[in-house]
Parts: sequence; structure tokens; C-alpha cells
Amino acid sequence: MSSPMNDRAQLLLKTLVERYIADGQPVGSRALSKIAGLDLSPASIRNVMADLEDMGFIASPHTSAGRVPTARGYRFFVDTLLTIKPLDRIEINQLEGQLHSDNTHKLVSSASQMLSELTRFAGVVVTPRRSAGFRHIEFLRLSEKRILLIIVTPEGDVQNRIIITEKAYSPSELVEAANFLNQHYAGLTFVEIRMRVQQELRDLREDMTRLMTVALDAGSQVATENETEVVISGENKLLNIDDLSSNMSRLRNLFDLFERKTGLLQLLEISNRAQGVQLFIGGEAGLSPLDECSVVTAPYEVDGKIVGTVGVIGPTRMAYERVIPIVDITAKLLSSALSQH
Repeated sequence: MSSPMNDRAQLLLKTLVERYIADGQPVGSRALSKIAGLDLSPASIRNVMADLEDMGFIASPHTSAGRVPTARGYRFFVDTLLTIKPLDRIEINQLEGQLHSDNTHKLVSSASQMLSELTRFAGVVVTPRRSAGFRHIEFLRLSEKRILLIIVTPEGDVQNRIIITEKAYSPSELVEAANFLNQHYAGLTFVEIRMRVQQELRDLREDMTRLMTVALDAGSQVATENETEVVISGENKLLNIDDLSSNMSRLRNLFDLFERKTGLLQLLEISNRAQGVQLFIGGEAGLSPLDECSVVTAPYEVDGKIVGTVGVIGPTRMAYERVIPIVDITAKLLSSALSQH
């Protein structure tokens, strides 16, 4: 990389990136010379453009005399030249209004839909890792040997499982079993409970022990299923973006990534360890389906502890000055909505 960028080159790069983000057309030196505030001859603009190209910040697409930003150009723009436009109070109040629910899962889904609607890209949220235990358990007799197990998680979500038993239990036995579990084990994880139950259930009747063991197995299954997931909204909006939709096989790879989610989850988990908004431009994400995309993420917390990530996936040609504050504020609003539970 040649000399550090002078003010003139920075101003030109900033103007070029903003212009390209706005209309998607390669930007030529003549167009740049017309933009106010640049008191430069077309010749000196061409020289600066050539320098910027040598430094790898812009590139010439084959078909046009204009230039487009590279991933490196976007990165410099975002880190050094970007002026963030904070959301106004009215917008923030509207968003706050949309994030209201007592149910963690609903909140997470609303947050991902909100990100997608505001940016017109795909909104992603990694759900909080739920604690693998229960706050409260109930048994409900459905028929002679079918029982509905109702688990209220420590976060207040309700999970149901049907369990089949060898023996028929009376409603009063079911109440007794639930009371026993709630009194002795609420707040522990199912793994801890199972370890303790083996010793402690010897005092109970054998058929009660059997019922509780079946219930704990079902509970553990619920807990592992709940570990973490990525909720994605609005991925179909990416079909309307020319930069992405012009290449069908790339689009297919992108949708495969959404479908499988594992690679995406790893990328988003990295953001969990970061402070504030993080940005992966093109190849920086380390996932080839995202080479033409940018991912903007921010961690969210419950009671001061980071539990997940919110983010937006869109083309590298996005209005960063707007997307960054949207992701930032959504993470903060989701944190406060979840912490009020």
C-alpha cells in the first residue's frame, strides 16, 4: 500500500462510496468533478482515482469507465469516513412499541422482523441460550397412560411434552409428583436433578420414581432442543437486490447458508464476544456465500450478561450510516425488553 491517504483522496473516496451506495452505478471522474466541494480538475481527479485503485480501495468493473468500492474501500469508509445518522426519537419510540411481549421467543422474532423491515435486508437474531432447567413443572392427565408434562423455563417460556407411562396415575398422584419436583428441584438443570434423583428417590414408591424419571428424560430433551438457534426474517428481500440476484448460484449458496445456519451461528457467536456493533464486509466473514455481503451485528444482554446477537445481512452496497444505528438500537431495545421480565 502506498502513502497514507491524504485529505483529498479521502474526500474523493468518501464521495465515490456514498454515490455508489446511493445509485449502484460505477462512478466516473467526470461525475466526481461535478459534485460540489471538490475544487479539482478532472485530470487531478483521475490521478487520485488511479492512486486509490493501486491501493486496492476501488476497482474498475470491465464494462464501465467508472469505479466501484472494493471490500477494502468499504472497510476504510466505515472505519474512518462514515458519519452515522442516529435514529430520531420518533423512530426509536416506534421500535420500542414493537418490542413488547412476555415471551422470549416472540421478542426475538419481532426483533428479527423489525431489522428486516427497517433495512429491507435479512434480519438475524441468535436466541438466548436458555438455561436447561425449570422454574415450575405440572402434570396433566390426558388419558389413562398419556400425561401432558408442562415445563415453565426459568425465562418464563412454557414448553409442553406428552409422556406415555406404563402405569395409569390418578390426578392426585400427578399433583403429588409435581409438588415433589417443584419443591426439591426447581432452579436446577435437568442433568443436576437426574444425578440427585437417583439417590433421593429411593424413599419414594417405585412407580412414582418411574414417572419422575420419564418426566426428567422428556425435560432434558426439551432443554437440549432449546440450546440456541438463529431466527432469520426477510431473507426473500435479498432476491430484490440486483447486486445479489444477478448471480443465481451465489444466491443459492447464500440461501443454503440460511438453511443450514451452522456457519452463520459461528460467525454470530464471534460477535457475542465483542463490544457494540461489529461489521464483516465481504470476505471478512470467512464464509464464501457472504463474499458479496456485509453482516452488521451487535450483542444483546439480559441483566448485564451477553446472551445473543442481533444482525443484518445485506449487500456490501448498503447505507451503513443507517444500518449501523438500526442494529445498535435494536440490540439495546431487545436487551431492555428481555431484562424487564
